[in-house]
Amino acid sequence: MAKQPLTPSSAHRQRRRRRCLLGTLGALLAIAVVLLILFLTVLRVRDPTIRLVSTELTGVAPRFALLPAPSLRLNVTLLLTVSVHNPNPASFAYADGGHTDLSYRGAHVGDAEIGPGAVPSRGDAEVRLALTLQADRFLAAGDARQLAEDVEGGALPLDAATRVPGTVVLFGLFKRRAVAYSECSLVFAVAEMRVQSHQCSGHTNL
Repeated sequence: MAKQPLTPSSAHRQRRRRRCLLGTLGALLAIAVVLLILFLTVLRVRDPTIRLVSTELTGVAPRFALLPAPSLRLNVTLLLTVSVHNPNPASFAYADGGHTDLSYRGAHVGDAEIGPGAVPSRGDAEVRLALTLQADRFLAAGDARQLAEDVEGGALPLDAATRVPGTVVLFGLFKRRAVAYSECSLVFAVAEMRVQSHQCSGHTNL
C-alpha cells in the first residue's frame, strides 16, 4: 500500500513536534548541567570547626577484683561538650550517632558514644559525649615508667578519633550519605580531673 503524501499542515505539525521535542531535551540537558555545577561547587565540602566547650567529671567507679589476682581498676567518666561549626550550605544529620576511640601513646584506653543529632547549614551545634577512661588500660600500654612520669608531671597526652556517619541535605531536597571525622589531641590534667588543653581538626567524606 502506497504511503499517503504529507499535506502542508501535517508536515508543519511534525516540524513543530520535532522542535518541541528538541526544546524539551535541550531544557533537560541544561537542568542537568546546572545540577552538576551545583554538586561540584555548592557541595564542595569545607571542613567543620570543632571546639571543646566544657569538661565535667561525672563519675569515678573503682572496682576491686580478687580473681584471678587481686587488682584495683578505676574508671573515670567525663562529660565533654563540643561545639561544631558547619560552614557548608548543607545540613548534616546523624540518626545513628557516632563513636570515639581514645588512646594514650598509641594504646586504646577509652571510648565514647555520640547520640543522634544534626548540625544546621552554616550553623552551630553542641555535641555531648560521655567519655570513659579505663585506668587498667593505661597500665597495659606497656611503658609503666613513661606513665609514671606523665602522672608525676600532672598531665596525660590523649588522642581522640571520632567517626560519625550521617546524611548531608541540601535545600531540603538533595540527600547524600556522608561520614564526618574528627581528630583531637587532648591534655588531661590528673589532679583536676579535666581536659586542660585541646587541638582538634575535622573533615567530611561524601
